[in-house]
Amino acid sequence: MIVPQNLIDQAVRAALAEDAPWGDLTSQTFIPESAIASALLAAREPGVCCGAQVFTTVMGMTDARISTVFHVEEGDRFNTGDTVATVIGPARSVLQAERVALNFMQRMSGIATLTAKYVAEIAGTRARIVDTRKTTPGLRVLERYAVRCGGGMNHRFSLSDAVMVKDNHLAVLTASSKLGVTEALREARSRLPHTVHFEVEVDCIDQIEPVLAAGVDTIMLDNFTLEKLRQGVDLIAGRALVEASGSVRLETVGDIARTGVDIISVGALTHSVRALDLGLDIEIEAVA
Repeated sequence: MIVPQNLIDQAVRAALAEDAPWGDLTSQTFIPESAIASALLAAREPGVCCGAQVFTTVMGMTDARISTVFHVEEGDRFNTGDTVATVIGPARSVLQAERVALNFMQRMSGIATLTAKYVAEIAGTRARIVDTRKTTPGLRVLERYAVRCGGGMNHRFSLSDAVMVKDNHLAVLTASSKLGVTEALREARSRLPHTVHFEVEVDCIDQIEPVLAAGVDTIMLDNFTLEKLRQGVDLIAGRALVEASGSVRLETVGDIARTGVDIISVGALTHSVRALDLGLDIEIEAVA
């Protein structure tokens, strides 16, 4: 589940430049240059660990003399009061890196923790929890990695990875081509490489058969009631993967999974997540 280091470096470099473009004025003014800091990354609530590689990169990119050791593996759970990591290094540098490192770690662990809750709710069903493109601009690779740490899976990463025809696409396609839905989808698919996954969104039962007739790989049932989801799954009958989407909540995801759908996409995993409460408890060692 490792994220390529160059992508982490890119995100961290931008965050550090934003937070301390000319250094940390407070620490440079009030903290002796020779002071050494020892810090504990402490869990203030239970959660799933995610972001160790990013946290360590923030510390090391700020100052290569900072040493960071994690005591919890990525994807593992921790409890309130647990020490997640230990940090030792020049006090000025640790204090300068603290906020950026925590921002990444808290958000990524929050996503992983929330995802794990959704995954637990669908245990014993055939469904899988996947994310969406509703991510923080510039942080998609990290947020989607956090979903995987929580036991979820990823949808298409970008608009370039797969075809997903939504209602607005269909409206333009059928109006501009003067063809019916099935013919318009078939004609469009004929121009795609055979390796491209083809998904189409529908918002009513009547649209399913015309879309299936075009030979799509996945049908997204958008904002269907539980009863309509069951009807849709029965009608599709294995001829395509079935994705449920739209206003999925932790309280409803189990019932959605039990309708027999294959995939449940949850935008809330990344667009509405709460950062997990983690803190960096710093002690300044004797000044040389």
